[in-house]
Amino acid sequence: MTFSLTILGSNSAIPTLDRNPSAHLLNVNERFFLIDCAEGTQLQMRKYHLKFTKINHIFISHLHGDHYFGLVGLLTSMHLLGRTDEMHVYGFPELEQIINIQLEAARMSLIYPLIFHPLKDDEMHLIHTGRNLEVFSFPLKHSIPTCGFLFKASQPNRQPPKHYTYAYCSDTIYLEEVIPVIKEVDLLYYETTFASDRAEMASQKFHATSLDAANIAKQANVKKLLIGHFSARYDDATPLLEEAGTIFPETIAASDGMTVTCDGRGGVSSEMVKW
Repeated sequence: MTFSLTILGSNSAIPTLDRNPSAHLLNVNERFFLIDCAEGTQLQMRKYHLKFTKINHIFISHLHGDHYFGLVGLLTSMHLLGRTDEMHVYGFPELEQIINIQLEAARMSLIYPLIFHPLKDDEMHLIHTGRNLEVFSFPLKHSIPTCGFLFKASQPNRQPPKHYTYAYCSDTIYLEEVIPVIKEVDLLYYETTFASDRAEMASQKFHATSLDAANIAKQANVKKLLIGHFSARYDDATPLLEEAGTIFPETIAASDGMTVTCDGRGGVSSEMVKW
């Protein structure tokens, strides 16, 4: 069974030549799930030879532009390419209005069904099930309503059964309330916008530091921590990776084009996409 995550964007609000803002593509046995969709996401998928026509579910964590400005462009590209399959979009209710306004302004009616699933940030919710996969949303704490996502897949026809788990936490402050939700996941993505010397700035902007992410990972006893959402202040994520590693050694820094694979037995490996 395939359970792999490709990083399409590892930066925070402002893109750079090397790092796009937030977007992750999760492959669960050749079913593809897009998590956040920053401006330029569809270009990133072309760059890394990923077929966005295979995506049927898109999860938008919150309505800051660096997490959804690429969504309408992606949806209309699918329309122009003749898509007929349903597309499911999960986001806060205002996102449906945004999509509809842009389509109406362009006098465009999508040729495929677009099904919108409104999110709530009050508690944990099961938002999708299908073929040995469950997806949950759960509240994070940011400057506007924000949800994290937990993906739980299984391969029950093996002895012993294999289980695969991935939790996405961006954007948020240091938030111990998520620990029971993400406990012992194979792979945890926790935003790391700043190093600890900018902890005050992180707090003011409702973001986390590398030490925050590492402490959450340690308390939750996760198998591997993936940090990302780096501020454009950092040309190189190495200082943030090294700082997180002092608390949680099983940390890797997200990089555009990286694929992280879980083996279902708690093992996690990463490599760069060849393109």
